[in-house]
Amino acid sequence: MSVLQGSSVVQTASIEILDLRHFGGALIRPLIEAEGELWRQRLHWDYRASAKLLMQYLDSHSLPGYAALEAEKVAGYAFCVYEETKAIVGDVFALGGQKSKYDARDTAAEIENTLLKHLFETLLNSPQVNRVESQLLLHPSGAHAATFRANSFRIFRRLFMVQPVRLESPPHITFPDELEMRVWREEDLNSAARLIAEAYREHPDSLINDQYCSVHGSLRFLHNIVRYSGCGQFSPPASHVVVHRPSRELIALILGSRVSPESGHITQVCVHPKYRRIGLARTLLSAAAHCFMRQGVKEISLTVTEANTQAINLYKQEGYDCAHVFDAAVWVRSKAGGESA
Repeated sequence: MSVLQGSSVVQTASIEILDLRHFGGALIRPLIEAEGELWRQRLHWDYRASAKLLMQYLDSHSLPGYAALEAEKVAGYAFCVYEETKAIVGDVFALGGQKSKYDARDTAAEIENTLLKHLFETLLNSPQVNRVESQLLLHPSGAHAATFRANSFRIFRRLFMVQPVRLESPPHITFPDELEMRVWREEDLNSAARLIAEAYREHPDSLINDQYCSVHGSLRFLHNIVRYSGCGQFSPPASHVVVHRPSRELIALILGSRVSPESGHITQVCVHPKYRRIGLARTLLSAAAHCFMRQGVKEISLTVTEANTQAINLYKQEGYDCAHVFDAAVWVRSKAGGESA
């Protein structure tokens, strides 16, 4: 689905905003390489796999978004992806460093905000788009909050927490007879989707990512993590499930990925509401940490919504500290068809 006007050109001061699909990967490569370096420095993530996929989309001229030209050079880009009637802001990034003669803000931030404004204008005025989600992990909280709020987005602060891997023995695990823990299997996908949908019922994260609101959406989320490397390289040895023996249903799980040779990332940890507060999450975190340690990982990261104070307290007890705060933002078309709900 495409809703961007391919021939439009918008000029703001010395910056031209054009349809991203006019540009091949070679013209955007310097930006992608600079962004990859920032991912390495700020989050210790290897951005090369994501960059390769992004370049393929750019070369196919199929990625909806906008590019900013300054002095006939591409200075920034923003793009989105579509899932039925939902759009997801995939990224916004600009190079800068010079100070604008108009005010004291950094040029890169000005370009990024300009790109977001044009992207929102397109998406929010597209009748087939009923929801827009954004999680710009790389950008510090507040960096683009004013632009999101001006377009009626709700903003949720999220924490990027990191734990240095410690040398430790495998966790000693004692489960009730009806429960067993084992490593992830490919056939766990459907049961895991049912678990995630139940675990995130009325959860703050279900406001941020509507995939958690249904089994179908949760299965799409899992496919992105497990099969398509949506968040690093999925690591089956670091991923575990807790199974209810009589029903063979999953009642808890943890999924891990490698985001660089020295960094692991917990992409999902959840426990069925009926089995909370008996230590399952803590046990799963310890099991994943031990497996990551055996893989040579030096640190493990995860993200959590600031409103989820109970989870944050658990992570702190397990040795995680907040290293970075970023914003998630959501816009939902009201039933009247105008402002965000």
